[in-house]
Amino acid sequence: MKKTTLLLSALLSLGVAHSALADDSLAKVRSAGELTIGTEGTYAPFTFHTISGDLTGFDVEIGRAIAQKLHVKPVFVESKWDGLIAGLDAKRYDVVINEVGITPAREKKYDFSQPYIASKAVVIVKNSNDSIHSFADLKGKNAAQSLTSNYAQLARNAGANLVSTDGFNQSIDLVVQGRADATLNDKLSFLDFKKHRPDAPVKIVASEDNASASGVLMRKGESSLQGAINNALADMKKDGTYQKISEKYFGEDVSH
Repeated sequence: MKKTTLLLSALLSLGVAHSALADDSLAKVRSAGELTIGTEGTYAPFTFHTISGDLTGFDVEIGRAIAQKLHVKPVFVESKWDGLIAGLDAKRYDVVINEVGITPAREKKYDFSQPYIASKAVVIVKNSNDSIHSFADLKGKNAAQSLTSNYAQLARNAGANLVSTDGFNQSIDLVVQGRADATLNDKLSFLDFKKHRPDAPVKIVASEDNASASGVLMRKGESSLQGAINNALADMKKDGTYQKISEKYFGEDVSH
């Protein structure tokens, strides 16, 4: 019995030591003095380049603020969306900050920070429209949509007739022109659009109950880095950093 107890104790000690050694993710970041961040650089207003070529955007500023809280330098590594998550697997960077939605399928293979941004599907109509006030009111109406998008399927589910478009801006244009009654789209895209075109005669009349959340994506088991990033995000919300970035790009708090 004594030998068995000693053996179990030794194995447990080895297990604890192994876990501690296995999760040195935060220590590695601090030792390197930098947090490497995978991002697209082509997805405005989240991650894109200015006319002068500088990388900027909501997600880029969130990444910089997180790195500052960790007392390290942010280093961005750009990649096309199709290879962005694969780059994390290949350890080309420590995390991905690129509006990566938190889904059950992704959570099976990866870890996420706490959500740092959320968006809802919304119904957008012309300011003068007084016949549509809800998703149900889309039944029989013409909705301007990219036909392969999730929003197009939501419009179909609501009974709308779809008018094909190439993207958000064209959908809005058709609504303004009266060639479509509404468009069902992303609230964040609408807020960004209104920042650039505040006089556009369109409004949100209905919003989805459940928001889709995005978080900082990282490899499984890197709990020390995950915890540090969660603490950084919490600090950013407490000290006003998050609100300042959110207001800059969307005109309101987009964390929920």
